Amino acid sequence: MSRVTVGPFNRVEGDLEVSLEMENGRVAAAYVNSPLFRGFEQILVGREALDALVIVPRICGICSVSQSAAAAAALADLAGVQPTPNGRRMSNLILAAENLADHFTHFYLFFMPDFAREAYRARAWFPAAEARFKAVSGTATRDALPARAGFLQIMGLLAGKWPHSLTLQPGGVARAPQAAERLRVLAALREFRGWLERQLFGEKLEAIAALDSQVALHRWMDSRPAEASDFRLFLEIAEDLQLARYGRGTDRFLSHGAYPKVGGGWLFPRGVLDLPAGALQPFLPGDVLEDVSHAWLEDEPPRHPSEGETRPVEDKPGAYTWCKAPRWQQQVVECGALARQAVAGHPLVRELVAHGGGNVFSRVVARLLELAIVVPAMEGWLRDVDDSPFCAQVALPGDGRGVGLVEAARGALGHWITLRGGHISRYQIIAPTTWNFSPRDAADIPGALEQALVGLPEDQPLLVQHVVRSFDPCMVCTVH
Repeated sequence: MSRVTVGPFNRVEGDLEVSLEMENGRVAAAYVNSPLFRGFEQILVGREALDALVIVPRICGICSVSQSAAAAAALADLAGVQPTPNGRRMSNLILAAENLADHFTHFYLFFMPDFAREAYRARAWFPAAEARFKAVSGTATRDALPARAGFLQIMGLLAGKWPHSLTLQPGGVARAPQAAERLRVLAALREFRGWLERQLFGEKLEAIAALDSQVALHRWMDSRPAEASDFRLFLEIAEDLQLARYGRGTDRFLSHGAYPKVGGGWLFPRGVLDLPAGALQPFLPGDVLEDVSHAWLEDEPPRHPSEGETRPVEDKPGAYTWCKAPRWQQQVVECGALARQAVAGHPLVRELVAHGGGNVFSRVVARLLELAIVVPAMEGWLRDVDDSPFCAQVALPGDGRGVGLVEAARGALGHWITLRGGHISRYQIIAPTTWNFSPRDAADIPGALEQALVGLPEDQPLLVQHVVRSFDPCMVCTVH
């Protein structure tokens, strides 16, 4: 048996190393290392409660709204309040803008450039992939970056700035956009929709969202040439490389519920799709424990995040990462767009995971489906805005606990806050990549990515890149 270390990875937010044990030409075991400790959970202790709204967005420059949303939700839970209807709509719009920008960036700048590498030159689709997606020189970079910038103008109009906006509050949003500004947001949405329908899909968003089976997806693919759109070219590449065969992980999919509706429920509901159990399970925050057996943290039994501690021990025997190992009902789960759509019951995604679990192909398809589903939802939230208040008054108690559960682009994000005497006495965070890139637990069960890498052939090193990037890691959120 030999051991290979892959990393540090480029085109990843933060630091990541992966150690692979090879046996008989394949990956026999994987160990995922988050090597940079940042300590935000300690920074928050002793601060006033509302300081969290200023500090937690700084955890990450590309997921800052998600962190703000989770902190605001935790404070709202602590105070026992709900955002106003307009506050809910605006919060959804702001979070969705960041999440969709992340999906868009992942596809064009992080994931697809790997298919323009020399190792694939002999493939029939390579000339098209190289011309479109080669880093720096590909036409997609020239086209996609202005489209992304135009879409992110929504942040400036609704949130004041991005990243690290302060507009999300427990009772809604701090800024009420005027009618003229809302029209500019609608114009930005329509421009982005037009770009997606011309370049990414070559099809109306509603038609992409309506693809309800693998048969329908293949029929759509076969009805147009590979160069018809970027999605069509991806499908060509994925079929040729059989990407659906690689990167299968835990077969359990967690969603906290995304984009709460006015009056109750979510656009994408909360739950856990447990394929081994053959059932959709409810998600309860009390079912989560964090294990630190293989993390460079002081040993303690698995704890619920509301009771968790983060005490570094940099020379701990048997540890290999700063990342904790969160578990749902003592089980490894995967989160992200694929999990959201699997829990929500999108028929194409349900069929994909039923046949192949989570894999490179299904994760990318789910992200692109969310672009097609959420942009029309954003248009609806904007149309529903009325003249009622955008924020409710909130009085925080001096003592208490709260939890904020949201869905970032990469999946389930949770903040747990405890107040004593008006100050934060404990603050714990579980980010999506903490779930997906967790180490082994006390039972030596690997995390989702560690499972997904097992079995990859040694003679195809780019597959490791594809599997890792299919999760779209954000390592700075992982270690807070």
